[in-house]
Order: sequence, then structure tokens, then C-alpha cells
Amino acid sequence: MLRLMLLRHAKSNWPAGVADRDRPLAPRGREAAPLIGGYLAEELLLPDLVLISPARRTVETWELVAPMLAEKPASQYEPRIYEAKASALLDVVQETEPAVKTLLMIGHNPGFEELAQRLTGHGDRYAAARMSQKYPTCGLAVLDFAVEDWRDVAGRGGRLDRFVTPASLGDGPDD
Repeated sequence: MLRLMLLRHAKSNWPAGVADRDRPLAPRGREAAPLIGGYLAEELLLPDLVLISPARRTVETWELVAPMLAEKPASQYEPRIYEAKASALLDVVQETEPAVKTLLMIGHNPGFEELAQRLTGHGDRYAAARMSQKYPTCGLAVLDFAVEDWRDVAGRGGRLDRFVTPASLGDGPDD
């Protein structure tokens, strides 16, 4: 079994004159990211590899999530995640080495929402309903696949184990 976790970056600011790629996290994002990191640790949702968009807001999200984990997993920046469509994100997933059993990707919408929807075939129907309504900042989708190689991950092949947001963990409204 393989597990894919898709974490949308935490809430970011929109400062005037700052390029999209360089947008920092907002104060609310700085509070939400460690909350999700703590959730990952408590639930033993520990990745073998983390692929991170090189945008500042995703890097900062990971920098706040990582310290919450007991052991820091291997991580790398993946430029193809930034502003990617679901099909390009699926390519990144399918190129993952089979030794990686749990992959965490940190990126952006609308690509993450579209990919999660595309890959979900069954699973927690309440989580699927929440995810289809809104995939807010710091939203985390956890998908399991009954395959041994990432190349075999395909549309509707995943079981949505859960969809977690800062609001579902009791941290204010979802953005």
C-alpha cells in the first residue's frame, strides 16, 4: 500500500509589489501550519519523503510543520509543483521511487484540489463531501492506494482516508 498526503500551503499574505512566488505566510497561516504538523505527528502520518513547491509560502509551511514531527523526513523542493495542474502533479507522484511508501506534497490550489478529486475513488464519504465543498489553506487530504509502485497510481484508484483542515481541528474558520 502507498499513501499520498496533499497539504495545501498555509494562509498567505498578498503584500503589494511582491511576486506571487515570494508571498509569505500570514499570521493565521503561521498558527495553522504547526497545528497540522502536530496532527500529523499525533496520528502517526509520517512521510518518507516530502516534496515542496519552491514558493515562499510552501517553504514556510514546511518549516513550521517539520519541527512537529519526531523525525524529519527526507525533503526536496520540486519546481513542477508550483502552479501545476492536476495532470502535472500526477506525473510527479508517478515518478516517485517505489521505496517511498508515504509521500507528502506541499503545494497549491487549484491543482491539489483537482488532483485529490481525480484520485479519490472511495473512502470516507464525509471527508469527500467536505473536500468537494472547499480545499482551504492548510487542508490535508490523505489518500491510500492498494498498489506497490507509484506508477500505478491512477484516477479513482485511491481511498480517501481523511480530509483535515485547521477548522476541523478547532482552529478558527477555513480560508
